[in-house]
Amino acid sequence: MGFRVFFHPDRLPVIQVAALQNVFTYCYLHTLCNNCFVAKNHQNEVLKLTRKLGVLRPRDLKSVGVPRVYLKQLVDRGELLKTGRGLYVVAGAPLTENHSLAEAAKLSPKGVICLLSALRFHGLTTENPAEVWIAIPRGTRPPKSTNPALRVVTLSDEMMTEGIKRHVIQGVTVPVYSVAKTVADCFRFRNRIGVNIAVEALRDAWRNKQATSEELWHFAKVCRVLNVMRPYFDSLA
Repeated sequence: MGFRVFFHPDRLPVIQVAALQNVFTYCYLHTLCNNCFVAKNHQNEVLKLTRKLGVLRPRDLKSVGVPRVYLKQLVDRGELLKTGRGLYVVAGAPLTENHSLAEAAKLSPKGVICLLSALRFHGLTTENPAEVWIAIPRGTRPPKSTNPALRVVTLSDEMMTEGIKRHVIQGVTVPVYSVAKTVADCFRFRNRIGVNIAVEALRDAWRNKQATSEELWHFAKVCRVLNVMRPYFDSLA
């Protein structure tokens, strides 16, 4: 003989209510655990990618399919350090004096470190410019940043593309103009940085044998400052 439970339509038996509560509790805990696992996995992916790239931008997360919300979570937990607008490094990572160059390279993928910043990188000046000097192709939208502060110049044709050397700084590939190209650039932009700086850069590069006469002559032609540089160059001979 079957056992039947009679109940009011608006009320469930106590046994069924308890069973449903157990089901709901299980589902909640399962979802909670799954969310915690996903969050931890995403956080690990962000940290791994940041270590690989050296400096991370939010757009870099697309390659691993991680939402940007995890950046703030890791910053709040002290595992990531926000060094500038949209720039992150792993907390505790050693920051060299050229860290701002790596940040500038991330902010402007088409840019090249130039002029005073390139002089500093090559050891041709003891001054540490307050801004990172960066050259971008004419017609390119200049990057906006206050940290690091950028000083942007525009170049075209071979003046933009020649003389680029790539260096790895804190895991970031940073394009920097060569010594000879930087010296020629200084003469081209002598009205902005000062002719004394350009002349001193030429003398130091020659004295330290960081550039040959052929290289200096070549880039003087490329930057169209041959006549300007000639008397200073002749004085070195």
